[in-house]
Amino acid sequence: MQATAVQPKKRSEFSKNTPGDKILLIIGYVILGLFVVAIILPVVYIILASFIDPITLQNTGLTFDFSKWTTMAYQRVLSNSQIWTGFGNALLYSVLFTIVSVVVTLLAAYPMSRADFKGKAFFNTIFVITMFFGGGLIPTYLLISDLGMLDTIWAILLPGAFSVWNMIIARTYYMGIPKDLQEAAEIDGASEMVYFFQILLPVCSPIIATIAMWQFVGMWNSYFDAMVYLNSASKQPLQLVLRSILIQNQPEPGMVSDMQSTAERAQLAELLKYATIIISSLPLLIMYPFFQKYFDNGIMAGAVKG
Repeated sequence: MQATAVQPKKRSEFSKNTPGDKILLIIGYVILGLFVVAIILPVVYIILASFIDPITLQNTGLTFDFSKWTTMAYQRVLSNSQIWTGFGNALLYSVLFTIVSVVVTLLAAYPMSRADFKGKAFFNTIFVITMFFGGGLIPTYLLISDLGMLDTIWAILLPGAFSVWNMIIARTYYMGIPKDLQEAAEIDGASEMVYFFQILLPVCSPIIATIAMWQFVGMWNSYFDAMVYLNSASKQPLQLVLRSILIQNQPEPGMVSDMQSTAERAQLAELLKYATIIISSLPLLIMYPFFQKYFDNGIMAGAVKG
């Protein structure tokens, strides 16, 4: 009988490192672990606190006695019409802002990525200057007022639609695409417009998804522009409602109107804060898994054949 060859035990990637590298990796893992804990613990606390009876939460803190849990905060938040109006406005503003911003950014980044674009250095300088210097709140407000955009959706969508930082990222991504792709398109008779919309943009899906995610999250979490430019309550996004609950401690009328004492009102207002935070964060938590695949997906692989 032939002796069975003993397969050598494979070494882990960590064991292949030098002692110094192992120490650095351990330190890095510990720091990252602390960051993860610092992020997860507040989220877990808010989720649990949103279900606990306000009196119990104020007196004893978190508890896993489910007899002390309640869904009263969610019932009051979801039954409030202003919450739903703000939620719909925030979703509408975020979607439209993302579309406008992505379109403008991609169109501006393309000529800036071309080496044969005359005046590239001049426009690049102008763009960079706007990253560090702005007109300020009062001149911007006067401009929005003179354009007749006060208390309209355009005051939310247009002023911040173009991001120089995103344009630079998109331009860099364009410049990383092999020139062979454009040369092949020119040989096939594709015009500049056909190349950009039908060939280049499909290849740039990862950066488009990334920029879209950034802009959607930024608009969803934004409240300052709406607070300054919008006067009608029917046009205010969810973030202004959330701000009144979190900062001003003034829940919307009807959410605590049936509470008798001032202490009961304060306790329920505290509970409503946590429930409102959870509800306002749900769209972002739902979106991230669907966009995550674009961040690491190598769509460029195989786009140009040798």
